[in-house]
Amino acid sequence: MAGIIEIENLSKQYGSGTKALSDVSLSIEEGEIIALLGPNGAGKTTLISIICGLVVPTGGSVRVGGHDIATDWRAARRLIGLVPQEIALEPFETVMNSVRFTRGLYGEGRDDAWIEQVLRSLALWGKRDAATKELSGGMKRRVLIAKALSHKPKVLFLDEPTAGVDVALRREMWQVVEQLRRDGVTIILTTHYLEEAEEMADRVGVIDRGRLVLVKPTAELMGEFGRKTLTIELDAPLTRIPDRLDGRGLRLAADGRALAYDYDTRAERTGIARLLGDLAAEGVTVRDVSTRQSNLEEIFMTLVSETRQEVTA
Repeated sequence: MAGIIEIENLSKQYGSGTKALSDVSLSIEEGEIIALLGPNGAGKTTLISIICGLVVPTGGSVRVGGHDIATDWRAARRLIGLVPQEIALEPFETVMNSVRFTRGLYGEGRDDAWIEQVLRSLALWGKRDAATKELSGGMKRRVLIAKALSHKPKVLFLDEPTAGVDVALRREMWQVVEQLRRDGVTIILTTHYLEEAEEMADRVGVIDRGRLVLVKPTAELMGEFGRKTLTIELDAPLTRIPDRLDGRGLRLAADGRALAYDYDTRAERTGIARLLGDLAAEGVTVRDVSTRQSNLEEIFMTLVSETRQEVTA
């Protein structure tokens, strides 16, 4: 079964010779949240801009809801809502009129009941008669989301939607995103807040230098590439790591009261049992142990580093 978005061998090269995208293929299922991660200039915004019809590709194809963005662009565009990085609003227009106007741009008739529903879901109803210039940065971003939802799209693109938003408001906005997913909206987002991608996304795609490095379910990515760190708290401080344990990759805390040991969760043997046995044999008494899973940011940096090494090799 085809996804709501089908991207095949998509490429984009600018007149200057810069390759923004290179042979990108991706299928996105209806109702999922997929996070696109990558360093600045990796090609994330270019990919979104092509799908939304704002940039013309130099190769490949994109279909949205079965409609080709080149030959059936009007039907494809009706299915898409876009929340851009930049806040661009008419400063003297009211929130309500701003959202109504955007709905009209898609050829949709007036539907104040729907607009009210959208504004209430984004906690904007109380600001409906306020000029957008009077709003905080976080509220302005909510208006951008409301405008993107004004014509009831099936796909919503969020390009760095929480940039510059405080932590509390960011959490509230992600609750809105989760509700949109429950309503059946497919969401594609780019973000630099990797902990949010880890928490919210069903799948994660990594883009670097115009290439789609990988796309995996978030949990699978964490399990496959994640490493764990074992922290061993000691009863008495050590001045150095015992010779018997030298070369095992142990790190001694500055105060000498803890040892850190990294291990691969996929390995047949983690070496933990042997390590604890050797510590006991050395007369080192363990007070407590704890583990910490690598986060998505660490995994992302590893993937990008490995990919660049392969390219330059």
